[in-house]
Amino acid sequence: MQPEPGRVLLVGAGPGPADLMTVRALRAVQSAGAILYDALVDPEILDLAPAGCLRLQTGKRAGRTSMKQDTINRLMLRLARRGLKVVRLKGGDPSVFGRVGEEQAFLEAQGVATEIVPGVTAASAAAAQFGFPLTHRGEARRLLVATATVGEGALAESGWTAAADPETTLALYMGRDQLGVVATRLIAEGRPASTPALAVENAGRPDARPIPATLANLADMVSAAAPRGPVVVIVGEVTARAAVAIQPQQEARQA
Repeated sequence: MQPEPGRVLLVGAGPGPADLMTVRALRAVQSAGAILYDALVDPEILDLAPAGCLRLQTGKRAGRTSMKQDTINRLMLRLARRGLKVVRLKGGDPSVFGRVGEEQAFLEAQGVATEIVPGVTAASAAAAQFGFPLTHRGEARRLLVATATVGEGALAESGWTAAADPETTLALYMGRDQLGVVATRLIAEGRPASTPALAVENAGRPDARPIPATLANLADMVSAAAPRGPVVVIVGEVTARAAVAIQPQQEARQA
């Protein structure tokens, strides 16, 4: 007799620490029969899973070898058909550049029920951690979440006019290697070269590192900092409010 098919929860783990997970995400992990997790998921979150839970690392780091999306899809399907409660665990929010739409469409086409559990995304984590708003009366009345690249790393051709609006806070994901051309394009579209910007490595984590800049020198500042972790870049007047005079590492040494 075939077991009743399980279901797949597409869960946002948040930016790193377990205490930034939602309660619903926590409950999903604690009750999982199998977890397929991305490379950015903190080990302390995986430790919350039941002892008998199957844990499978799927990689998914930009610019590095990782499990192919088709393989991930087939693994989720196979485990769900074994009757397991499957948690597909992603860093940040699964709906923000997390391929959640592709995975949901595949699974539901195969008759597997899914549920999306949101999480704190990197831009929100960075703003909270370094004490500035993403929108602010008189400075920023909209937030644009974007990626600089499409397809196989090619620069996106559309959306630059909206991103250049001085009343828009631009949160740029997966753009670390394109910052020079991004800044040039934004300036060409009319965004002042003096616009404040902040790149944050490992947003939300204890070792988060802010890299303050302006649009004009953004690429040089990030290159000089040589970040190794994931970077979110926020461009806009609101970033001038960031409390970045003391680095987190300095605070830790002074404690």
